Amino acid sequence: MPQPPDLEIIRDPLWDNIRLDRAALAALDTPTVQRLRYVRQLGHAFLVYPGATHTRFEHALGAYHLTRKALASLEERGELACIAEEDRLAVRLAALLHDIGHYPFSHALEEAGFPSHEKLGVAKLDRGELGERLREIGGAGFPARVGALITKQSPSPLQGLISGSLDLDKIDYLSRDAFMCGVPYGTVDVERLLASLTLVETAGRSEVGVHEKGVSALESLLFAKYQMYRNVYWHHAVRAATCMFKRAVLAAAAAGAIADATLEETTDDALMELLLRRGGGGPDAMSRGPAAGAPGSPIADWRALAGAIRARRLHKRAMDLPASDVPAGAQAWLADDAVLTARVEDALASEIGLAPGGLLLDFPSRSSMLGVDLPLRLRGGAIDRLTDEGRAGQLGLPRVADELYRSARRFRVFVAQPVTRSLNGILDVSTLPAGEVARRLERREPLLRR
Repeated sequence: MPQPPDLEIIRDPLWDNIRLDRAALAALDTPTVQRLRYVRQLGHAFLVYPGATHTRFEHALGAYHLTRKALASLEERGELACIAEEDRLAVRLAALLHDIGHYPFSHALEEAGFPSHEKLGVAKLDRGELGERLREIGGAGFPARVGALITKQSPSPLQGLISGSLDLDKIDYLSRDAFMCGVPYGTVDVERLLASLTLVETAGRSEVGVHEKGVSALESLLFAKYQMYRNVYWHHAVRAATCMFKRAVLAAAAAGAIADATLEETTDDALMELLLRRGGGGPDAMSRGPAAGAPGSPIADWRALAGAIRARRLHKRAMDLPASDVPAGAQAWLADDAVLTARVEDALASEIGLAPGGLLLDFPSRSSMLGVDLPLRLRGGAIDRLTDEGRAGQLGLPRVADELYRSARRFRVFVAQPVTRSLNGILDVSTLPAGEVARRLERREPLLRR
């Protein structure tokens, strides 16, 4: 195989020139990484924000670029003297490769209960052409070293650059997503943040922290994240399309029309073509597995759902409530158990006269949205720690994090066609424990009040 050049420069709309060294180029030119060119960063957000067609590939380049800049800043201040070059190289490649396990359409399939993209990505590091290139770059154990950084299990002092409160992945995706969507919400003081990074000794080990002068920039990062969730990631039409897509894939997988292995390797457009070509489901189709409901229950017509997404005929909101109006006892199964939620959706749909997949529930969860846990170097040299409790006179945002999270989060019911019956009883269903819901479904008891 011809050796890649020592350096290439790629033009990027966000960061301008991105310099790639030989190791990065060797990893980049493998099928595993090139696949990311065809996986959109924001899933179905392009149905609302037409510019949001940027990909995981662009984001990977951006995360790599910021990691190089952060390492250069730390090196300039003499803070990397005790960090081996092999560790620095592993960090740069972890930034480049952190999303290679991503499914099509952002995080939708992880919401649907499929394995995490980090787990899939780490497995890919040691396989095929990418595995060969990584072993050539750093030896037999190098893929595992890169994987440990991606899964937040590395003892490296530089772990926080890849996964943590101030990781460079987050800085790139917030900045890039806002830029490509054309919204002002993702504004982050990137240069100040990078200049404020420091390595701090805590409890006998070194880790990435932030200097006191960078606290305002850190706060801009956290608030940008809140604004992007509220206005882009959890926009009602984006969530409607995401819910429809999850049900389509769950139904197709339950019927054996799409294998899990296919989902791990396919791309956005290829998966949509599979769903449209291998159509089925509907009232007369019966599931062969649990993903779309109890065995023997009707499953959603995944071809119709995929076709509606393709034509942007999205389900509409029949209910849209802020989290503050949702009963305090709302159960976690709404966000964490896609199988049970699908069964509830279809039972409710049947009660109000809709077909399976005609009613969808959405109450997305991201409790760590504004989480913070990193060391703070004070101007006098002392070390403190920033946590979710904030720090008096330093970081106030985490102390109102719960309220911001609740204001971003919405409980929604999407329907394929208008309904006349009141859906207020759905809130009562949301407070039932998973076991009780499953029991009522098994006994075919109505879920809504008459």
